[in-house]
Amino acid sequence: MRYRALRRLRRSLPPLRTAFVGALLWAMAMGASALLNLQLYDWETPAKVRFVSLLYAAGGALAFPVGLFLARLVSLGRNWEIALAAAFVCLLTVTIAFTGGLFGLQYRSYYVQWHAPALTITWVFQFVFTMLTALYQFVVLGIRLYFPLGFIALAVASVWFARQQR
Repeated sequence: MRYRALRRLRRSLPPLRTAFVGALLWAMAMGASALLNLQLYDWETPAKVRFVSLLYAAGGALAFPVGLFLARLVSLGRNWEIALAAAFVCLLTVTIAFTGGLFGLQYRSYYVQWHAPALTITWVFQFVFTMLTALYQFVVLGIRLYFPLGFIALAVASVWFARQQR
């Protein structure tokens, strides 16, 4: 039983080249999606637009290999429709999680000057609630930057993945 689980995990690992090229393309798509939306809204200063676009690109780059691994793990040995759904859900969830996490860390870096010394009980509460607040703000305000370009990229990547699994 244990051997089968390890073998399944090993078979789910994507090839290094696919993970690297996919991460690069995914980062470009997520960064471009944020950039397009921010330019359309005539948002803030060019420096802030670049920073947010890079944040989305970094989140995408970190998320793609993990999302691809999870999609392969879920859909291994299953039919085309399950592979499509697995890629869609895994890439969507992991991309939002990684980008939201990076947003939360940046958000926390602003408030760190008012927080208690590190690794105290007060600091833990402040860290957790600052991160939760940042994630809430990201979900409410940040997810819209994925539409429509990021959603199109998600659909294309999901179809590509499902076709590779055949």
